[in-house]
Amino acid sequence: MAKISESHPRRDSLLARQKLVDAAERGLLAESAMIAHGRGEAYDYLLGEQTTESSLLAIREVVARLRAAARPVISVNGNTVVLAGENLIRVAAVIQCPIEVNLYYRSPERVAGLLSLLSKQREEVRNKGAPEGYTGDWFDAVGSVRLMGAEEDGRIEGLLGPRSICSAEGIGSADTVLIPLEDGDRCEALIDLGKEVLVIDLNPLSRTSMMASVTIVDEVARASEALVRETITGQSGPTQWDNQRVLRDALDTMAGALERV
Repeated sequence: MAKISESHPRRDSLLARQKLVDAAERGLLAESAMIAHGRGEAYDYLLGEQTTESSLLAIREVVARLRAAARPVISVNGNTVVLAGENLIRVAAVIQCPIEVNLYYRSPERVAGLLSLLSKQREEVRNKGAPEGYTGDWFDAVGSVRLMGAEEDGRIEGLLGPRSICSAEGIGSADTVLIPLEDGDRCEALIDLGKEVLVIDLNPLSRTSMMASVTIVDEVARASEALVRETITGQSGPTQWDNQRVLRDALDTMAGALERV
């Protein structure tokens, strides 16, 4: 890939696309991964490619609920690992929860490859040092983040086939699951099991966004950076959350962008 100028207005987007292309060539992504990413970019244009005030409130709520949970888990797919893996490891280190690879198009090779990439990312995060404001033993905190997903010893009731597979000690026993880039059928199944489902989804009209306990309408890499900051500095507890209000706010922002054209 040609060098991209620091001043290029599409620099972050182009770099993200290249990361996904490289990961796809290594067999880490589903064939539809780039389609899903492109669809998300379209929504992000309408958001102005920025984290809105309502999304910041959702980020605060997500962190508060992760902190309050007895058994929180972060679930990741291929796109999430590639675009936001390091920052989600930072979140898991502060919260002290595991990360589980869980895939719609599941294969042993993809799970193993993503776990290997996460393991490398964990070492990089460990050696880069603690984020600003963190107090404690960062090296030990990051090293204690468990990477799960290969176990295949749990099942998500309400789902059929490979999509139902999970780790019994991860998603299977979790009371709260943070799932960036989720699909609607699993979100619905986890909600039906009484779990809190916290999602990052650029489409406020998706079944995932509308069914989740809390939805962050934002791009996954950008939202994960904000999640890291909030896990370190945030002091808020869970609230009586109105998720529909956040979705309406996102739709209003997108509609406003179209009106300005």
